[in-house]
Amino acid sequence: MTSRERVMAAFAHQEPDRVPCWCGASAEFWDKAKRHLRMNDEAMRLRLGDDFRRVSSRYVGPALTPSTAGATCRSVFGIERQGLGYGQPLAHPLQQATTVREVDAYPWPDPTWNDVSRIRGEALAWNRQYAVLGGEWSPFWHDAIDLLGMEHLCLCAYDRPEVLDAVLRHLVDYYAAGSQQVFEAAGNAIDIFFIGNDFGSQTGPLMGAEMFERFFVPHLKRLIGLGHAFGLKVMLHCCGGIRPLIPSLIKAALDGLHAVQPCCGGMDLRRLKADFGDQMLFNGAIDSQHVLIEGTPDSVRASTLKVLRLMMPGGGYVAGASHDTILEETPVENVLAMFDTIREAGGYR
Repeated sequence: MTSRERVMAAFAHQEPDRVPCWCGASAEFWDKAKRHLRMNDEAMRLRLGDDFRRVSSRYVGPALTPSTAGATCRSVFGIERQGLGYGQPLAHPLQQATTVREVDAYPWPDPTWNDVSRIRGEALAWNRQYAVLGGEWSPFWHDAIDLLGMEHLCLCAYDRPEVLDAVLRHLVDYYAAGSQQVFEAAGNAIDIFFIGNDFGSQTGPLMGAEMFERFFVPHLKRLIGLGHAFGLKVMLHCCGGIRPLIPSLIKAALDGLHAVQPCCGGMDLRRLKADFGDQMLFNGAIDSQHVLIEGTPDSVRASTLKVLRLMMPGGGYVAGASHDTILEETPVENVLAMFDTIREAGGYR
């Protein structure tokens, strides 16, 4: 089977020739691994057995130059950040907003600032051998926190729900329009609409199921419906202990959940597979928080084998680390041990 066929069989909850493989890594780890193995990007993907490839639009709008002293970056929504990595917001521009009029008056970005002209060619360059991810990342939950601040967001949910609704509507308007541009330009060259919102913490969801249903599920349904309208599978990256939210995600017709974190509250793999494995594709589940960072190649192999035995039966599983961003401090030897074990022990026949 090709990688694309293998992945799509897993989404159909069928058992392919072997379990599909996913590799997501931080830029720092990826550069370290390439130096360690003396390989380029594509050679690395082949070495690790990654069954996915990804295409993205290019931002071509007004320069995102920070205007605040000390800020290291500025988002398309005007959020300026400082600190390690992506950093933390220096201010929340809508923290004082109390009316829909104030929200509507905010300078929202234009989705045409994203250039999609190269996406179809880039996707077809893989000769339909791999499962191609595309569409805008759409982290509207994170953007809403950045714009309102977490405290004001929570207060609005109870006291001014129309304000939170308006913020989320503007955010998802932007992302949905951007993704529609991608899908119209790329035609059938993309297989999976991949979006991301971290609704979970280490111990459980960041909101109750009722609030999740009221404010966030309608927007997820909108994005999922957009992907399905173009014949795509839709996969959500969502960190943390989100088990109480999974029934809502299934009702919203989500196809796949990435990246399952077994060390978080409620995310017992055996129970997840038994309760939801025939309705939701699970991607990840091999612990990158402790096993990959703190273990040895032997302990990584043992842990990987255990996860494969739990998650592979019946299909509906993509093997990989429990977070999309394997961190720089992760030993390369441990990551190689994980992917080698997936390749050696992940066959269905």
